[in-house]
Amino acid sequence: MTTPQTGATVTRADADAVATVILLNSGLTHRSRAELTDVLHDVAADGTVRAVVLTGAGRAFCVGQDLTEHVEALRADPATAMEVVAESYNPMVLALAAIRVPVVVAVNGACVGAGLGLALAGDLRVAAAGAKFGTAFTGIGLSSDSGLASRLVHCLGLSRATELLLLPEPVSAETALQWGLVHRVVEPDRVHPEAQALATRLAQGPTAAYRAVKTVLATAATDSLEDSLSLEARLQAALGRTADHSEAVEAFLAKRPPVFTGR
Repeated sequence: MTTPQTGATVTRADADAVATVILLNSGLTHRSRAELTDVLHDVAADGTVRAVVLTGAGRAFCVGQDLTEHVEALRADPATAMEVVAESYNPMVLALAAIRVPVVVAVNGACVGAGLGLALAGDLRVAAAGAKFGTAFTGIGLSSDSGLASRLVHCLGLSRATELLLLPEPVSAETALQWGLVHRVVEPDRVHPEAQALATRLAQGPTAAYRAVKTVLATAATDSLEDSLSLEARLQAALGRTADHSEAVEAFLAKRPPVFTGR
């Protein structure tokens, strides 16, 4: 488990094989991006973790770049200010993508810009009623980052993704649910318990199978049918040798619930 330093912008707490990662600041600074990347790497490498919750503290999940810091970088050197995308944002999103166990994102409030990119990089999203979602980038004369364009196209299709990026108007949690941007909407005081319960349920499931599902989904939109079939066959062959598969079959025959160990 990661012990936060004094003044940390990200904390981690573990319980019941679930790692809960909390963004303490709604705006992403150089420090918070670096700390989040480090914590996510730690989580990915931790073999005791079988599910993850990513959430924010306070009234917002994440509203993207801290504009005060961004203005300072622009004034210092506009030619290099945007290097932060490749040097800082990309590693952060890749660190989240490297987590091969299920990631539940608890969207406790505003989810904008790179914050939306982070939310969509998770696997399941639980949103608080009243939370707002938006892209924001073209509103300040920029395109997208944090893998947002790709994720939106995969999640919503090209037409709706185009609308959200060209017309950066906020979307309500209820609309996000109708569109499939989030999976559940609950009252604000229930968003964290709901996400924790969902992650705990996943942590008790067949971890290797979940990892395989994430592997298949990562390339499902771009692989040929032949490649998809080949990948599925290899993964199923490996899963067929796991203790969890044997346990599930025996439990089915014995008419009892399976007890998965993640192996």
